Amino acid sequence: MKNKIFLIYKKLYRHFGPQHWWPGDTRFEVMIGAILTQNTSWLNVEKAIASLKKHKLLKPHKLYKLSSKRLASLIKPAGYYNIKAKRLKNFLRFLSVNYEGKIGKMSKEETQALRSRLLAVNGIGRETADSILLYALDKKIFVIDAYTKRILARHKLISEDAGYDEVQNLFMRHLPSRRDIFNEYHALLVRLGKEFCLKNKPRCEECPIGKEQFTVHSS
Repeated sequence: MKNKIFLIYKKLYRHFGPQHWWPGDTRFEVMIGAILTQNTSWLNVEKAIASLKKHKLLKPHKLYKLSSKRLASLIKPAGYYNIKAKRLKNFLRFLSVNYEGKIGKMSKEETQALRSRLLAVNGIGRETADSILLYALDKKIFVIDAYTKRILARHKLISEDAGYDEVQNLFMRHLPSRRDIFNEYHALLVRLGKEFCLKNKPRCEECPIGKEQFTVHSS
């Protein structure tokens, strides 16, 4: 299994090259993006972030002081803007109360302890929490999303009903414990899922990792 997991990574990297993900000028911007990207496309997230930048509000203390109604109006392009405004406010309160709004202070906390605290914030699930940890705070944790589960299930590396923790452990057990690999691998899987391993009409014949190369479901 270790060889298979790493072979997929090498094939994807060779095909797509480095992804330079997660895009963002600051760690705080990456965090905001991770929350806004729930149930929407990245293009819409970019529009919402651009709106915040235009009004010079993409700072922890500025967004924390902003009313939920005003915040919702500014992030409207991201969809579900009232719900996401509440989620952002919950996160901003968490950041302010626990870390005085300082990302550097937050980053010093041990990974699993911080993950548990993030998951206790209303509106932040495992994928969002792990995206914040990996992409904004450089923590060594693998992010799992629908693309990842779909790809591995189709190649018989996991069962269709495999849970988040099971899939995450698969990567973290069988990959070198390196943040750069976790970062790049997840981004490559997202790229593969968007361009080849489509939900309804997958392009299996053209798949960079092959149609029938990974067919053994074992650990």
